[in-house]
Amino acid sequence: MIQITIEDTTFTAELHADKAPESVAAVLDFLPLESELMHVRWSGIATWINIDTIDLPDIPRENHTVYPSRGDLLLYPGYRNEQEILVPCGPTCFKSPAGELAGNHFATIDASADELKAIEEATLRDGSKDIVISKVEE
Repeated sequence: MIQITIEDTTFTAELHADKAPESVAAVLDFLPLESELMHVRWSGIATWINIDTIDLPDIPRENHTVYPSRGDLLLYPGYRNEQEILVPCGPTCFKSPAGELAGNHFATIDASADELKAIEEATLRDGSKDIVISKVEE
């Protein structure tokens, strides 16, 4: 499990090590992550975190999708575009100027539709938000 803190709100997310083992291992390896959560430019009702400065290992496509559900965290290791974590908050088609992208669904946030929509609306209205992602010790 991981913890996601956006400004002063904290969520947890269930990891999908059974469906995306290499993606989960790569994410856990670079946590904690302190960054900015931004509104997407191309993908719909979603936000994203640029992780281009992180040296990721080669990660295969696993549990990948172009059309994630609300709350599905996708790791995109930069096959055709910059590396990122996509955070869908509503209807999303993962895209970039390079076209549709398939990201690895590695975790799912435990948040309501209203909570996720509020995050997306705040980044659209006010700009980027501080975000911290960390491991939850069990």
